[in-house]
Amino acid sequence: MAQAPILSVKDLSIRFGKADPVLNEIDLELYPNEILGLVGESGSGKSITSLAIMGLLPKTAVIEGEITYEDQRLAKLSSNALRSLRGNEMAMIFQEPMSALNPALKCGPQVAEVLKIHKGQSESVAKKEVLSLFEQVKLPRVNEVYSSYPHQLSGGQMQRVMIAMALACKPKILIADEPTTALDVTVQKEIIELLKSLQKENQMSVLFISHDLALVSEIADRVAVMFRGSILEVAETHTLFTNPQHNYTKALLNSRPDLDKRLKRLPTVDDLSDNSFKPEELSAQQRAAKHKKLYTKAPLLEINNLEKTYYGKAALFGKPKAVAAVKGVNFQVFEGETLGLVGESGCGKSTLGKTIMQIESATAGQIKFRGKDITYLNKTERQRLRKEIQIVFQDPFASLNPRMTIGEAIEEPLRVHHSYSASKRKQEVLELLEEVGLDADYYNRYPHQLSGGQRQRIGIARAIALKPKLLICDESVSALDISVQAQVLNLLNRLKDNYGFTYIFISHDLAVVKYMADQLVVMNAGLIEEIGDADEIYANPKKEYTKRLIDAIPKGLK
Repeated sequence: MAQAPILSVKDLSIRFGKADPVLNEIDLELYPNEILGLVGESGSGKSITSLAIMGLLPKTAVIEGEITYEDQRLAKLSSNALRSLRGNEMAMIFQEPMSALNPALKCGPQVAEVLKIHKGQSESVAKKEVLSLFEQVKLPRVNEVYSSYPHQLSGGQMQRVMIAMALACKPKILIADEPTTALDVTVQKEIIELLKSLQKENQMSVLFISHDLALVSEIADRVAVMFRGSILEVAETHTLFTNPQHNYTKALLNSRPDLDKRLKRLPTVDDLSDNSFKPEELSAQQRAAKHKKLYTKAPLLEINNLEKTYYGKAALFGKPKAVAAVKGVNFQVFEGETLGLVGESGCGKSTLGKTIMQIESATAGQIKFRGKDITYLNKTERQRLRKEIQIVFQDPFASLNPRMTIGEAIEEPLRVHHSYSASKRKQEVLELLEEVGLDADYYNRYPHQLSGGQRQRIGIARAIALKPKLLICDESVSALDISVQAQVLNLLNRLKDNYGFTYIFISHDLAVVKYMADQLVVMNAGLIEEIGDADEIYANPKKEYTKRLIDAIPKGLK
């Protein structure tokens, strides 16, 4: 680019104490009126880079190199000058709006505070400006949102409040750090389109940070790829997608399931690093032959008119408030099948999974497993059912006891359900660790000593310990990086082939579900919108809701 950069990062290295550097001499340039995508997986240094630019690192950080904004070296600025710069000329949208917004303050006054501090506006002028900002970021019922606490808004609405706060002083630079990670794919698309329009309208420079290259392709002019604290390559978006230079970039591009073809196994970073990966596609004929075998048997699981309603506390002289999470749902799951269950947050898919698992009790309807009605079981019957149906949760860290070693956590279901000797249980645990790709050294470790991907493997090992017939995977890869997600999806498919497992695979990510599923169930507001072959639904969706979900999937550049 011929013009000078508005922001320049030169030879930036950061470490904490005597530990190894978390950033290694990185160089970045952000130009006026440009959107630069910064891509990398967890721990690559993306967020540390953004915090360094904003001057928000703790005092324990040892910083080398230079960060320059419009010829001002930020390290030379006083605390007051830097504070004035933040919010006025540089602003940031954080990944977690629920953490970034003060839960004790209403949303409107939080945004108004920025205008009062930086612009010296009065209460009434600031409120008028905030309402205008809320309209600009397309929030509904702006007066109501102004007077609402963060917890009273949806995730997408909270993120729009954060965007309004960041834009309040019309900054020249906006840093968006994973601003859509926790959002449904349709809300994500709305936020991306909003950021693009606001950038164009306000002529801002945007540093857009994400772990998802396909998503970045829909917003960025150029892309920088980070890995373990270093910048691997920087290129214009189209060039990077069509001709990536580094193997890691190639892995990030290829590890996400391809919507147009179904590979038997997804490539991982290791595969592409040593050029050992040979893509093998599952043909439509192979898939049809497989389905012919699957669907000639009796169903393993039958769901008939299932309903689940939650009741709140009754108001004085009033009736309890009823919320119908699942409304008259019907479907079947066949042995050896992967049934995909997809829909946006709050559609009822996780509640449905928990009701099948008997973690929640059905309000009405029937659940039949292996021909037997299991809708209403007593405690003893439910415990016996746990040997047949298991669940892999979204957050393995929350589902593992932090005081238990990995070995103890995997061994627990064996101890409860089998009268094995201690030595036999340990041997089974070691075999399970090997089965999920971990060695015996993990037996005595604790959950906090493992990465997210490793913890999810432990969750899977624990779930398959009893060799169940049915595994419910509830958003079990949604919190994982793209390359780790590919590893876990490959693992689930390999275990299914080896043990004949049947899966209900729940996710809001239609690309992942399409890759995994034989049949697809699309849920919306507690109801089934559409059900059928996964590839057929993706190619020819019948309902507008399904079309909207498919249209919102980041496709990337080909």
